[in-house]
Amino acid sequence: MLIAGFPAGSWAANCYVVATGPGTECLVVDPGQDAAVGVADIVAEHRLKPVAVLLTHGHVDHMWSVTPVSGAYDATAWIHPADRHLLADPMAGLSRESAAMLLGGRYEFAEPDDVAELDDGQRLELAGLEVFVDHTPGHTQGSVTFRAPYDDDGASAVMFSGDLLFEGSIGRTDLPGGDHATMLHTLRAKVLTLPDDVAVLPGHGGQTSIGRERATNPFLRQLTDGESAGHVTRGL
Repeated sequence: MLIAGFPAGSWAANCYVVATGPGTECLVVDPGQDAAVGVADIVAEHRLKPVAVLLTHGHVDHMWSVTPVSGAYDATAWIHPADRHLLADPMAGLSRESAAMLLGGRYEFAEPDDVAELDDGQRLELAGLEVFVDHTPGHTQGSVTFRAPYDDDGASAVMFSGDLLFEGSIGRTDLPGGDHATMLHTLRAKVLTLPDDVAVLPGHGGQTSIGRERATNPFLRQLTDGESAGHVTRGL
């Protein structure tokens, strides 16, 4: 499997391009601010053709470039219906600080021409890849993760976790649509049930694994052994 990623824009949200190998169709995960050029560079380098854009959630730092990327390659944009409204109205999901920063400029957002909605437990076959969708609300109502079988580097699968799970942290829940109790339920049901050897590619920061986070992430440890933790969450 070919996975190339880069941090996009002022929020440094990770954008990933995923394919079975060079010269094939590919998926683009979370094309954030100014991500179109980075995607184009990877596509050209590896002779790829994007056929779908997968969004882990509707926050603008993860979907800023979804319309130009989808339009440039005639690719379908996939998003959970609970976050679909954010494609055209990203201000509805922003913090006050982020909204103030964006309001200093002139920005227009609109849905891509081709949008498909994601369901919990859905199995997608795209670009020669098998992708499993888990609805993981808490950071936003429509947050999802994407998992694909992976047989390299000792990992059984790779999960694109968006702003659900980071190295040593979890996504913030104080933005519109966020809910801390829901986030904790999601972590118990959709993260702690996964095998330790699942590689985690988060929406911000570096790669980790379920096993590493189970052992060291204070939020997950709080759920498993009752330790109290007052640590800072992350995300837009």
